[in-house]
Amino acid sequence: MPMDMRYGRSTRRTPVGRLTQLMPDRRADSRVVHESEHRLNNRTMKYHIVTAVLLSVALSLLPGCERKAPSDAAHAPAPNSHPTSANSNNSATISNKPGTDPKAEMIQIPGGRFMMGDKDEVDAKPHEVSVSSFYIDKTLVTQEHFQKVTGANPSRWKGDKNPVEQVRWSDAVKFCNQRSELEGLQPCYDLKTWQCNFDATGYRLPTEAEWEYACRGGSTTAYFFGDSPAKLGDYAWFDKNSGGHPRPVGQKQANPFGLYDICGNTWEWCNDFYKVDYYEESSKEDPRGPKEGENKVVRGGAWRFSSESCRSGYRYNESPGYADVCFGYDIYGFRCVKKAASGARN
Repeated sequence: MPMDMRYGRSTRRTPVGRLTQLMPDRRADSRVVHESEHRLNNRTMKYHIVTAVLLSVALSLLPGCERKAPSDAAHAPAPNSHPTSANSNNSATISNKPGTDPKAEMIQIPGGRFMMGDKDEVDAKPHEVSVSSFYIDKTLVTQEHFQKVTGANPSRWKGDKNPVEQVRWSDAVKFCNQRSELEGLQPCYDLKTWQCNFDATGYRLPTEAEWEYACRGGSTTAYFFGDSPAKLGDYAWFDKNSGGHPRPVGQKQANPFGLYDICGNTWEWCNDFYKVDYYEESSKEDPRGPKEGENKVVRGGAWRFSSESCRSGYRYNESPGYADVCFGYDIYGFRCVKKAASGARN
């Protein structure tokens, strides 16, 4: 079933108790979280909602701060296309052409079984899951990498080694296909239906299960380094240490699998649709998420979010087809995966 790219009611979840800190949730429409309301008393929730509405209205009056929904064709080049010429009215000068990027370093994650979820989260009931072996990017996709593959850089916070941000789910998917074609691999995505061919040899976004398995690195604790966030600053950029913007990739310590920025810096798009009770019906073998939905899963926390959002089992979600100019899409990035040749499970 083709994915609906129109704006719909969001079921995104917000790190509990921090509504007033999070710009992405300060909106005048219905995109106010509801799954975590059980943790907030009614008076506090009403206060935050009123605050969010007033702030969103104020921001919407600023020049250039309207909500935008550009067509995919206008926002990112198709997999086989090249950017328009520099003298086009709709194009900026591009110094790097698509097709020149060397292969990014990937790490093979051994297949295995683990307890997925977080007992402290209403939408993340712990359950046992098995995943097959796969490769995953060692770091978030950088702006340099994204521009060399696509010829564009949509990021707000410019820097070659910074993670690419202000990318929609559809942008990430197109990048995966373009990267696959540049390396002579079979693209995973049908861009007419947005369906993923998991048997293809090319790049794709990780499933939610693959992402959490890679993040945990064999751990069973809230964070891959323990249950307390006290050491989070050694591994992640989040609201307490980021300085108010994303940072170049790979500056913090890696997780047990050797992955950098798997927590913090930017949220990471996953392939799965989001459903609050999906874990109750999830497959135990290589789960791939609900067959349909409105929003897509994002994982890992971000530079302006709290330590809680960096927990290995913490779930968040976002509309896949819209880009906001002023409301925080500079918190969304991604990394790619591809299947291991053997597909073996240890």
